[in-house]
Amino acid sequence: MSAAQPAQRSADQSVEYILTLSCPDKQGIVHAVSSYLFMTDCNIEDSQQFGDRTTGLFFMRVHFSAGAQVTLERLRASFAAVADSWQMDWELHEARARMRVLLMVSKFGHCLNDLLFRTSIGALPIEIAGVVSNHTDFRELVASYDIPFHHIPVTADTKAQAEAQLLKLVRAEDVELVVLARYMQVISDDLCKQLSGRIINIHHSFLPSFKGAKPYHQAHARGVKLIGATAHYVTADLDEGPIIEQEVERVGHEVTPEQLVAIGRDVECQALARAVKWHSEHRVLLNGTRTVVFA
Repeated sequence: MSAAQPAQRSADQSVEYILTLSCPDKQGIVHAVSSYLFMTDCNIEDSQQFGDRTTGLFFMRVHFSAGAQVTLERLRASFAAVADSWQMDWELHEARARMRVLLMVSKFGHCLNDLLFRTSIGALPIEIAGVVSNHTDFRELVASYDIPFHHIPVTADTKAQAEAQLLKLVRAEDVELVVLARYMQVISDDLCKQLSGRIINIHHSFLPSFKGAKPYHQAHARGVKLIGATAHYVTADLDEGPIIEQEVERVGHEVTPEQLVAIGRDVECQALARAVKWHSEHRVLLNGTRTVVFA
């Protein structure tokens, strides 16, 4: 459940909520949800659903409003009976609550800078709880946004202690999502499990091509015609987690490796920003090794 606090409101204000769910697909799910909302004096603003024939699962996202007397706690308590009867994996959030996010970065700052700016102008519905880095290069940039900066150096000998420090920070700050904004350290299997479905990475290609150092130079050497970036959830399988979003830019034979790097920075920023936005708006539901994105 979300750690963000709902905004204060007067007795005559309506409140908007987001319900997301997945369950075994069978007849009557939409009717059960809509009937519940009707009986609890709620009004559906928008509804999206998808039945996956390959997995036999049904996915749904409902944006609805209710009077101020219908609280989040009451909705969660009363919907539990419906969810149990349909074997639902579900979440319910107040739509205006901003998700608390922790950004992580190493020495490439374009994605960090982009997320900081988008958040500052209200383009991302998140609250940045802090920025973690294994270097100090972006301390002043982060400070200019009045956001806490945490330097957690990582070596082969201190990796376990660094991850323990990170987890302590996540819990202390009620962080709901961790974003690897070009954080160039491999996340341990244990940390992946503890943050499962709550940690997003940006990869500099259509996965899994061009892994390792200087991916755009590798791409130039192979004469690629499309530059891509992939935003995905982090799992123990390196760079193979469920994909949320991908972005591409067509390039020609005349483009230099340095120009590919610049183009790559742009597509990385775009793909990561959309993934963070969709996740924070509860539009992304896990479907095994894939995702359902109600964008």
